[in-house]
Amino acid sequence: MTMEKDALTSSDKPDRLKAVWPVLQRLALPVAMLALGLLAWQWFDARSRMVDLQQEVARRLTSGDSVAGEARAAAKQTQEGLAALQAKVGALEAKLAESQSQQMALDAMVQELTLNREARLLSEIEQALNTAAQQLQLAGNVEAALIALQEAEGRLAAAGRARFLPLRKLISRDIERLKALPLADVPGISLRIEGIVGAVDTLPLAFEAKPRIEPAKASFVPVAAPNNWEKLLRELWAELRGLIRVERMDRPNPELLSPTHAFFLRENLKLRLVNARLLLLQRDGKTFRQEVKQAQAWIEQYFDLRAKPVQAALSTLRQLAAADVGLVLPTLEESLTTLRNYKVAGGKDTPLPASRPRAGSDGSPSARGATSGPVPGRAGGSGAD
Repeated sequence: MTMEKDALTSSDKPDRLKAVWPVLQRLALPVAMLALGLLAWQWFDARSRMVDLQQEVARRLTSGDSVAGEARAAAKQTQEGLAALQAKVGALEAKLAESQSQQMALDAMVQELTLNREARLLSEIEQALNTAAQQLQLAGNVEAALIALQEAEGRLAAAGRARFLPLRKLISRDIERLKALPLADVPGISLRIEGIVGAVDTLPLAFEAKPRIEPAKASFVPVAAPNNWEKLLRELWAELRGLIRVERMDRPNPELLSPTHAFFLRENLKLRLVNARLLLLQRDGKTFRQEVKQAQAWIEQYFDLRAKPVQAALSTLRQLAAADVGLVLPTLEESLTTLRNYKVAGGKDTPLPASRPRAGSDGSPSARGATSGPVPGRAGGSGAD
């Protein structure tokens, strides 16, 4: 059954196509014409739109060119106006710079005129402070330092400038500190040491001492002797007394020194006294007393204690050893620093801050001119036989 149906179906298809073909031929021509018409209309519409678009673009380009030309003209005008303004501003700046330079020149002249007097005053004050500091540190002369400080304070007071008030307060404080010091007579002590140094060459040594000649006492004379015998016995008794001498020795036998050793002993003693004088000027009280006591010990050991010059030298050395010369004098560093800050600040009203100086130690180094012990025959470390 199936095969029969397929055979019938395949035989019917050509018949149907033959029947439909003429219909399709009649419809194909109108459809093609319609399609061509649609294509033509679409091409015409697209072309008209393209023309319109080209016209619109041309119109807009024309308007854009006109706007750009106007913008360029406006920009050119703006640039010309800006150039004119810049020229005017340059001229104004040149005039301003010229006026500022003239003003600065006038200010500098006025400041120079006003500061010349202050600079001269500060230089005078600095010279006075330096003089006072040198008197304190080198010579220990408190009186001269006080005179210089009072002169500086008087100049500041006469100037009457309020900006110098801190410096004036510092100088016044230094004056009060110096006035409150228990002063030692440094020049007097120095002169006494110099006197001992000058007398060292004339002091007699211990081994050069001669026996003291005592007045003759009443001699033994026989009562019944005649005058000649009495005279003879008196002479014999005097001769016998001269042969025997009894003395009291309060210290060991003095050392015998050759002339060379004696010379170097005196030179070492002078060097030690000169070193003590230097220590006096340096206010090194501890080492000063050591030097004076050592010189005293040498005189007691090697010189004749019965001689009046030796006794006077020993008395002077004992007084010098008891003197208080180790007082540390104040420095003027803070006043000098403040003064220098004023000079650096120039015309400014507020000077740079002054740093407080550190407190120094009581001792100060000193040059030792003598040996540490009594070594006769050596001077300054060089020996001689």
